[in-house]
Amino acid sequence: MPEDSREERCFTGIAVSPGIVRAKVQMKGVLLGEPESRRIVEAEVAPEKARLQQALVKTRGQIVEMRGKIEQVAGSESASIFDAHLLLLEDATVLGEVTKLLESELRNVDRIYYEVIERYLESLRRIEDPYLRERAVDIEDVAMRVLRNLSPDEHSEAEMVYEGVEGEFVLVAHDLTPSDTASIDRNHVLGFATEIGSSVSHTAIMARSLNIPAVVGLQTIRSSVETGDEVLLDGYNGLLIIRPSDETLASYEVLKAEKAVLLDDLKELRDQETETADGHQITLSANIEFAHEVSQVQKQGAEGVGLFRTEFFYANEKKLRSENAQTRQYVDVAAAVAPNAVIIRTVDLGGDKLMPGLIPEPEPNPFLGWRGIRVCLQEDDIFRPQLRAILRASARGKVGVMFPFICCVEEIRAAKVALQEEKQNLRDAGEPFDENIEVGAMIEIPSAALMADELAREVDFFSIGTNDLVQYTLAVDRVNDRVADLFRSANPAVLKLIKQVIEAAHRNGIWAGICGEMAGDLLMTPLMIGFGVDELSVGASQLLSVRRAISRLNVPECQDLVKEISGLSSAGEVEQCCRNLVMKKYPELMS
Repeated sequence: MPEDSREERCFTGIAVSPGIVRAKVQMKGVLLGEPESRRIVEAEVAPEKARLQQALVKTRGQIVEMRGKIEQVAGSESASIFDAHLLLLEDATVLGEVTKLLESELRNVDRIYYEVIERYLESLRRIEDPYLRERAVDIEDVAMRVLRNLSPDEHSEAEMVYEGVEGEFVLVAHDLTPSDTASIDRNHVLGFATEIGSSVSHTAIMARSLNIPAVVGLQTIRSSVETGDEVLLDGYNGLLIIRPSDETLASYEVLKAEKAVLLDDLKELRDQETETADGHQITLSANIEFAHEVSQVQKQGAEGVGLFRTEFFYANEKKLRSENAQTRQYVDVAAAVAPNAVIIRTVDLGGDKLMPGLIPEPEPNPFLGWRGIRVCLQEDDIFRPQLRAILRASARGKVGVMFPFICCVEEIRAAKVALQEEKQNLRDAGEPFDENIEVGAMIEIPSAALMADELAREVDFFSIGTNDLVQYTLAVDRVNDRVADLFRSANPAVLKLIKQVIEAAHRNGIWAGICGEMAGDLLMTPLMIGFGVDELSVGASQLLSVRRAISRLNVPECQDLVKEISGLSSAGEVEQCCRNLVMKKYPELMS
């Protein structure tokens, strides 16, 4: 390696688990390759089926054992991630397809299983929604275990093996599965860095639960670092610094001390109300995907759940989608957050978020296709049981229902008709529910934002999904690296639509919240207050920081900021104006 390459180098990724660690690098490779394809005869079909069944049983035992270990270390909430793995392992659609192909194509079962899983993974990897896209990692995790247990190779049962570095180190990999993360030996692994991943992956969730500093999305980092290199991992700012200088190390010692003080300080906000410095209250709630996340949400002082995504029910085995199963999940969440509310978004399937068997082939343009409320209004077997489950849960706690991907008044009216019909069905059956359950519309399409006054007359609240609103307003696919720099929440066109939606809500006597990534963006917090937002729904890890930011601002100065940016024409100019204010108000949160 050239001498000048030994100088300090800094790489930026996504911070998913906070902390600062300094150690040598240990590289992780891939343990399992693609199985070979070989022909079999009819007489081998039954033994191949038996071999698959044995691998499934063995895999189940390994997952259950892993779950037990994690429950002891990080609690039942983190361990329940592996409940989803058990459901994926037993997915009837996948296993049925494997059996069918095994019988018709007469090839070895491990190759067929691999090909079936790869097709599902390829579909998930193309999904725009970061949460659902990251579920591909969970499927891959389970499949890797099955394939290892099908393989006669001596490494078939191997977990991560650490070679080349003794003592403590930072693990660097292309990616880590939840099982990889759960298997990490904390006596050696101080933190990890990966080339791909996001903050919503189960690996990221588990890293936070286990308090392992982590940075993901470092792209080609493995080509820039070697086993044995000294690195500094910054899980606050998403940095991996190779061969840090003495000056860098000294500055990080100061940062570590400052962060320790800040964390202790933020903990005091857990039980406080969310209000500005001049006493204006804002509801600060949380986004969740699983019922087990409620415990962590409560620990961070959330004022309810502002977005309960329900796609998970439809990404797994059919029994999880039943009305009774959904009702139990919704009741558990409603009871846990009482007397606060939980807002349940009806399932946002279709287009790029495919449920197995929903449509025969992928759509040519899924972002503009059959998804969200469009699917629900045509698929009664999906929509009606979920509506009944939500209504039944409303008898046990404060529950709201929210319809996604609304583009016009006709859609919200049709959804409300279905809801009223299911209310009547429950009345006829003598089932209790909240007659006044709040009904909301997600505003994530520009047409809905432009028709906000008309839509507001049909619902009790708006929840602005800023992720899709930015995407559709700017015609930017936020997972396309070629245009990612254009995906800017501070774009004046996007901000005008958000302001317009909130104002329309208030003109019509309803409240408006934000549940997209912008809700947790501390740079944008002053603008949200200036626009008059009533609720912000964020990830659990962001709650206390957002509460602190709100407490440092007052409404008049935020309204002045809105006036200041009204004449600006670029996202960069808007961001600079916001930065000028927030660095005066809460600079410690921005480092």
